[in-house]
Amino acid sequence: MAKLYFRYGAMGCGKTAQLLVVAFNYEERGQKVCVIKPAIDTKNDKKLLSRIGLSRDTDFVFSRDDNLFSKIKEHYAKVNCVLVDEAQFLTPKQADELSEVASLLNIPVICYGLRLNFKQNDSGFEGATRLLQLAHEIEELKTICDCGKKATRNLRFLNGVLMTEGEAVVIDDGKTEVKYKAFCPDCYYKMIGRSK
Repeated sequence: MAKLYFRYGAMGCGKTAQLLVVAFNYEERGQKVCVIKPAIDTKNDKKLLSRIGLSRDTDFVFSRDDNLFSKIKEHYAKVNCVLVDEAQFLTPKQADELSEVASLLNIPVICYGLRLNFKQNDSGFEGATRLLQLAHEIEELKTICDCGKKATRNLRFLNGVLMTEGEAVVIDDGKTEVKYKAFCPDCYYKMIGRSK
């Protein structure tokens, strides 16, 4: 039986780069993959682009209304693996549909995404919450804070200004500089003004 995997980590841990390496490994062995991302991620149109420069086009971009099980069954049933970038933006129903892809179509599904938003709650990331409940295997992808400790928290900066409130999802629109940065818990609390 194929499995549903959720690989999560803080910003900058290499989620997209790892997805692209997995796709390369399958294809190097003559196997086919289906690479998808949510439409809410408007960066780079249909392309996935990692911070280290790796890139590729997705097979399709999905909206919140798309039935992923039906789409994959109809158009991608012969692939060897489905790879999902920015999986935190899945709806709970779509996470369920990806679980069905693994179980009913016997296609491994590997989802990459954030676990928590910059407010340190799952508001807006219902896909991540559902994947944590459903996935057969869950793996944390690690990165480090500027201080060298393991980074597990994300903070948002708009035009260089730290934001602790606001909409759950803000994507760089080309007019406002949107940056997310990962911090260890100690540095996170210092940044938001709650140090010891």
